[in-house]
Amino acid sequence: MFRNLIFDWSGTLVDDLGPVIEATNVVLGKYDLAPLDREAFRRRFRLPYREFYADILPQVPLEELEAHFRPAFDAALTPVTVLPHAREKLEWCAALGIRTFVLTSMDSPAFERQIDNFGFRELFEATYSGVLDKREVIHRILKTHGLDPAETAFVGDMTHDVETARHGGVSSIAVLTGYNHPEILALVRPDLTVPDLGVLRALLDRRHRPAIRPVATVGALIHDDIGRLLMIRTHKWNHHWGIPGGKIERGETSTEALRRELREETALEIEDIRFVMAQDCIDSPEFMRPEHFILLNYAARARGTDVRLNEEAEEFLWLPPADALALELNQPTRILLEECLTRQLLPHARA
Repeated sequence: MFRNLIFDWSGTLVDDLGPVIEATNVVLGKYDLAPLDREAFRRRFRLPYREFYADILPQVPLEELEAHFRPAFDAALTPVTVLPHAREKLEWCAALGIRTFVLTSMDSPAFERQIDNFGFRELFEATYSGVLDKREVIHRILKTHGLDPAETAFVGDMTHDVETARHGGVSSIAVLTGYNHPEILALVRPDLTVPDLGVLRALLDRRHRPAIRPVATVGALIHDDIGRLLMIRTHKWNHHWGIPGGKIERGETSTEALRRELREETALEIEDIRFVMAQDCIDSPEFMRPEHFILLNYAARARGTDVRLNEEAEEFLWLPPADALALELNQPTRILLEECLTRQLLPHARA
């Protein structure tokens, strides 16, 4: 799983395609060339951008073209905006401790203005801007920051970003929100292609989230020497009455867990432990949160009746089975009690 993400800027985190097309068409107009519409631009533009201009204006020095482009970009009518899901994606990375970086060809002064205007600076460990050929820098980033290529991905919107990832030995993630047309991006076969950063976050979130497995628990229907049953009431089960118990810890047997949980919750020691049944309890509406429990249910005799509840329960009662059945029991406890009565696993209560 990725511990490090290197992001392109334009077309990946921010939408500046409109101003770039406006400024490019100003440059083309200086040399009497026809303007490009959005579709044509996305199919023709590529990085390093000197190669793009070498195709359409081969005789003009790049410095001269940049002198026309930069003021035209600053004067463009179309605003630069943060792409949908970009901020949420970066905040998600920060919350999970995923290291994030920027590697962009954007002119450094313009990039520095944008990263501050959008309040993104604190979300990145380091940024690299004004890089004409990202392939020349990717190895330096990996070495400088000690990034393992196997745990690193480059997220970008252009074929050059995919090629840079491949050059650096890292995974390539292509987003379809930017400069290159999807058909153009598909030709370089990114490792992963997503329509936007929201989908990428959802995919990675599932991979980062630990597998949620059922929780094994133990609990016991406890009786005393004269056949009375111990019932406890707890907020965890919506103030219904039930039995004491809890989760099995790693390395414990189920009976060891049962003795420990009952000691912690009631201060009682137990004996004559008998396994009764296993129950599936999946997202019970009675429990305080959605959970999938596997309930290992026992019956046991208490050594004494001096109950001292911990903070998990609010009240307890010793009472005959018939009276226990009349309580507002949580459903698993009612099933256990009825099973014990049917199989005559409990002693007859004496007055």
